[in-house]
Amino acid sequence: MRTSFQNVREVLAHLDGLGLFHMDLSLNRMHRALEALDLTRPPFRVVQILGTNGKGSTAAFLASLCMAHGCKTGLYTSPHFVSPEERIRVDGRPWPAESWTAHANEIMAVAPDLTYFEFLTILALLLFREEKVDVTVLEAGLGGRHDATTAVPADLLCYAPIALDHRDVLGPTLTAIATDKAAAVRGPAPVCTAPQFPEAARCLEEAARAHKAMLFQAAPLPAASAPGLGLAGPHQLINAGLALAAWRHLAPLLDKNADNTTAQAHGLAHAFLPGRLQSVPGTKDSPPLLLDGAHNPHGMRALLRALDEAGIRPAGAVFSCLGDKDWHTSALMLKHWLGAAPLFIPALDNPRAADPHEVARACDGLPPATATVFEGPRALPDALAAARRLEGADPERPVLLTGSLYLLAEFFALFPHLLAAVPPKALP
Repeated sequence: MRTSFQNVREVLAHLDGLGLFHMDLSLNRMHRALEALDLTRPPFRVVQILGTNGKGSTAAFLASLCMAHGCKTGLYTSPHFVSPEERIRVDGRPWPAESWTAHANEIMAVAPDLTYFEFLTILALLLFREEKVDVTVLEAGLGGRHDATTAVPADLLCYAPIALDHRDVLGPTLTAIATDKAAAVRGPAPVCTAPQFPEAARCLEEAARAHKAMLFQAAPLPAASAPGLGLAGPHQLINAGLALAAWRHLAPLLDKNADNTTAQAHGLAHAFLPGRLQSVPGTKDSPPLLLDGAHNPHGMRALLRALDEAGIRPAGAVFSCLGDKDWHTSALMLKHWLGAAPLFIPALDNPRAADPHEVARACDGLPPATATVFEGPRALPDALAAARRLEGADPERPVLLTGSLYLLAEFFALFPHLLAAVPPKALP
């Protein structure tokens, strides 16, 4: 096994060799690495974001709120679309991988057996320490009990809505999934939660009670707040409300004013996360698009509700999905909502991808038959080109691209400039 790296190419090659989807459910390696690297109590405030749908958006809102109040802020999210650099941000900007080599060697010297997600989690913490951030927002990857971010002492935990997902790993029922995620409650640090299904709420209440942690219910922001949010859709009122409630508990720990409504509005307005109801103008190669990473029925329901409330009726949709998700339900929800609008299904370049012909057959089971499959190395570009030829596709009736974050990853690999946004600055 390699024990040292000469450059960032070797670091990235090591990560690729670990396997993006390899998991080894234990926190022992993380605890050993944190202790060896003097990170058992990081020199910055830590907020852990957990849940199923809305984790990334909540993390983006909270990081933006921190920045708007003048805090130097680290943000760690997953997955990435094009480069692992996207996962580690300081004050809104991806931290260049060119600076990773020395810290990667520190990790290999004490913990050469970390998984992909564990390695990047430790790397992020080392970079945040070097940059002397004031606060770090850590988005959990999968579950809670054995997630690498759970090994890091947290000053505050936030739970976005918990729903059915990753049933092959976390369990077949909502109670099993919520029990795993609630197991991240590991001490008396306060817990903020968005509105939850009753089974999930009960699991969080029991976990908080067992650890004598205060549990706070975050209310969604009022509907009138939606135009002032940096992320679109009525479901973002829930995520923004959770982030704002978390900020009010976090602010005193950072010696900030918890009631500065001007800075709060600034932070919420400048939150950005690619692939969340993101509008993209048309080009010669693709139509005007609306990108959204809805990848399970809960997320698809939120997406379709957002489109209904905005009065948007897409001219068609590009849809692709992973085979280990509940794609059948999501696909039929989308097909029912689209009606006679065309549905383009490109094959994903991913070993976990659902068979596009099987997806098309399922969708065409709801008449009329509108699905077209695209395969081969140009599956997505060909699907976009076909959508570009759709009559009526314009900024008022964009083409929806959804179904999997990995579909979005293929899209952003073609158009990487669309990943960027100007990060918010603190108010003067």
